[in-house]
Amino acid sequence: MNYYVYYKVEPGRAEALRADVQSLFERVERACGVRGRWMRRRDDPATFMEVYENVQDAEAFESLLERESAAFGFARKVERFIFA
Repeated sequence: MNYYVYYKVEPGRAEALRADVQSLFERVERACGVRGRWMRRRDDPATFMEVYENVQDAEAFESLLERESAAFGFARKVERFIFA
């Protein structure tokens, strides 16, 4: 399963958030074996997305993602996709 997590961040907060996202990616990789990617929307510098591909244990991944990203302090939208 592939996960796409997107959210808006105040422009001045994006650089500080980079370290938090990197730390999240490291914890997810250690626990679930999946390395995330962080992207910014091309036409909107306030919209960011985390991408996690080929997640094998969805339940463990979702639990970890929810717990570890709670400290971010803003709403995150999680979308789940499978191969057709």
